[in-house]
Amino acid sequence: MSHTRVGSRRLSTTPRKSVTLTAIMALFVLYSLVPLAWLVISATKTQQSLFNSFGLWFSGPFALFENIWQTLTFDDGIFLQWFGNTLLYVVVGAGGATLLATLGGYGLARFEFPGKRAVFALILAAIAIPGTALAVPTFLLFSQVGLTNTVWSVIIPSLVSPFGLYLIWVYAREAIPTELLEAARMDGSGEIRTFFTISLRLLAPGVATVGLFAIVASWNNYFLPLIMLSNPDLYPLTIGLNLWNQQGQGIGADPIYNLVITGALLTIIPIVGAFLIMQRYWQSGLAAGSVKA
Repeated sequence: MSHTRVGSRRLSTTPRKSVTLTAIMALFVLYSLVPLAWLVISATKTQQSLFNSFGLWFSGPFALFENIWQTLTFDDGIFLQWFGNTLLYVVVGAGGATLLATLGGYGLARFEFPGKRAVFALILAAIAIPGTALAVPTFLLFSQVGLTNTVWSVIIPSLVSPFGLYLIWVYAREAIPTELLEAARMDGSGEIRTFFTISLRLLAPGVATVGLFAIVASWNNYFLPLIMLSNPDLYPLTIGLNLWNQQGQGIGADPIYNLVITGALLTIIPIVGAFLIMQRYWQSGLAAGSVKA
């Protein structure tokens, strides 16, 4: 009888495999990797080989390094300027959004004040509104104050992250024990010192998660710079590569699709690196608060 119970217990704890779910996940993985494989393979081809060969296989001369050099030096190195602009928008915009979301979310989670429920409802409403719906009103507002076609027209809207504020708010409620804050106050620690010496360390996974979301949003930002900027010297990589793609489609223009593809490959390398570096913080940040001790 005991052997039967032990055997049934082992069978019950053994993870069950589903062929259907495995096949579905394999299709999702394939769907995600095929475009990346096409991008890497196409970046190794010359302009002529792009249209005379199968997209998912190497053919013709291996031109990856030549394409990279042409991309970096084409049009007096404008790609590097677009890359620098993107870094500026990400560091200032995404960094500022993460900082403001951390400060605001922590304050909302750990302090009580009149109208807190109204603020919570307002944040949820802001999350529900798509960013594209606010782009035109933001452009009209910035045009009245003379900030269009400047870096601030891209940076300032990026500083507002309702979703990041909500994530920090929810995370701070579970990650920071009230008893720990009360003990710090009894020891004479002020609110600012308590935040930077105690709370910020406990919020590190949540801050990393919000920061990663903000970095991805700023790096892939397209519609806002498109309507705000008219000077190519201020373009981010998303707008600049699209400009190259349109130049190659003009009548009598020389196609530069190999440079567009290579530029796209160089563009995704930093964001993939950010994902790999911050992956463990991102995962722990998403899981935090799901189980309350």
